[in-house]
Parts: sequence; structure tokens; C-alpha cells
Amino acid sequence: MVSIIIASHGEFAKGIYQSGSMIFGEQENVQPVTLMPSEGPDDIKAKLEKAIASFDDQDQVLFLVDLWGGTPFNQVNGLFEAHKDKWAIVAGLNLPMLIEAYASRLSMDTAHEIATHIIETAKDGVKVRPEALAPKETKAAAAAPAANNAGRPGKLEYGLARIDSRLLHGQVATAWSKTINPTRIIVVSDSVAKDELRSSMIKQAAPAGIKAHVIPIKQMIKIAKDDKHFGGQKALVLFENPEDALTAIDGGVPIKTLNIGSMAHSVGKVQPNKVLAFSQEDIDTYKKLADKGIEFDVRKVPTDNKDNMNNILQKAQNMLNEQK
Repeated sequence: MVSIIIASHGEFAKGIYQSGSMIFGEQENVQPVTLMPSEGPDDIKAKLEKAIASFDDQDQVLFLVDLWGGTPFNQVNGLFEAHKDKWAIVAGLNLPMLIEAYASRLSMDTAHEIATHIIETAKDGVKVRPEALAPKETKAAAAAPAANNAGRPGKLEYGLARIDSRLLHGQVATAWSKTINPTRIIVVSDSVAKDELRSSMIKQAAPAGIKAHVIPIKQMIKIAKDDKHFGGQKALVLFENPEDALTAIDGGVPIKTLNIGSMAHSVGKVQPNKVLAFSQEDIDTYKKLADKGIEFDVRKVPTDNKDNMNNILQKAQNMLNEQK
């Protein structure tokens, strides 16, 4: 796997490294390297050499640098000269670039391949509102409809069905979308479908080239039964809670596995781990889903190890019983 160094002036490299881990999960063979105000070129050069020496694969190294021509870049460039047939440098680091680099490591074997691939994603990550402030070419590209196969005979394919109280956010828009490659992201919620502001924000959060929809549960059931208009379409389906997922499945939505991402804490709920909180209704609903043969894939991002849902539910039930 291609190794990555994130290099910057100040703590920027460490901060964006942490942000990338929150969204895409912890990464092996990635090192942030910083140039602090009290340090000089020799200091960051020594840090770079130490980081490279820590990698399992020192043959393929990708450097993501904050600023072209700055001291971090210049020191990276000096090391690069002896390895430019395999190493690569990309300057102008932003979070979309880093996430795309992480995702690309799963399918690309060389630093040159990844460097070429991530530049467009980095550019696409720069957006502005109001949209009228964007350059004309950017507005034209944004207005162009995404290519898809809508209207072909066939049923909708379900790439991922996820329960996540945050619905469409960074982990979904980047990590899961890169893994699943859906043509559509569908948020299924009666309450959110009625909330124009929240629906609008969700649609705006969709990754470039993927259409986002917010629909009520009855509409999702109707779509699931349609075999005339959704051929060639792959959906990433998001539910806010297990109750909505059960209603959709009872109505005929052919989901076999539910990815459990996050369930927010609120009054009356217990929290057996950092990201999942349960009421008694939630626990009972998951048991009903299990009785229907639904499998649970408990993890925030694709690179996480799967947790055992039965153990989590039992712990939550014990915590609720102790409250009585």
C-alpha cells in the first residue's frame, strides 16, 4: 500500500490528519510532519526522513504538502529527486484531497496513480455560497446534470443501507460513498422529508456526481417495488433510526444487511459505547429486525473492525434494567 506523508507549516498537518481519521478511520503508513515556528529546514528534513523510515513500504511514497514553494515543500522536493520515478508530491492540501488519497490506496498501487487521480477531487472540494460568487466555469459544471442510467428497466440495487442519526455527513459522503460507489444517496425519513431546511442541507452535502434525495418511507417502499425505472441505479440508503428501517423492510424494501453507524444519545437512552445510544424501543426494534433475518454490520467507516451487535444490545439492556 502506498505510504503517505502530510507536511505543513505549523500544526495544520496534524489537524488534517486527525480530521481524516475521524472521517475515513485510522490509517496505517501515514505520518503528519510539521515545521514549527522555532524550527528550520534541517529540522523538518530530519522529521521527513524519520517518517519515511517508519513506513512498511518506502518504495511508493506520496507527499501531500500545504504550500508549493514553502520550506516543507522544498525539503520534500530535495528528498524526492532521488526517487521521482516512484514517489510523488501534490501541493495545495485540503481535506477532500486527503480523503480521496486514502480511498485511492485501496485500489491503486503507485504514488503516481494516486497523485494524478486526487487533483480533480481537491479542486472540486472548493465551493462557494451564494453560488453566484463561483467562477462561470464552476457554475456551469455544477449545473450540468450528473450522468446516470435513470429510466432503464430494472429494480434499484442496494449498495448499503445504514442507520445513522446524523444521516448524510462526512463519513457517509466520503468514506462510504468511495467504497460503495452509489449513483444515488437516499435519506428515508418522514420527519426529515417534511423539513425543507434540513432536506436542502442534506442535498447540498452530497458528493460531486451523486444525487441525494430525501423521501418519506412510503415513497421508498414504492420505489422498491418499481421494476421499470431504476435499472443500473445503486443506492446508499440512510435511515435516522431502526424504527424507520423496520417500517421500510416490513413494507417490502429488500434490505438484508443494515450498517449501524451512529445513534445519538437523548433523554431516556443508555449509551453502551461511544457512538450508539438505545432506548427500550430501539432494543426491541433491533430484536425484531434480527428475527426477520437482518444482519448487522456495526462500524462507522469501512476500515473499522465490525462490532458484535448482540453484545452491544445485551449491554444496553443491562444498563436500562439497572435504571429501573
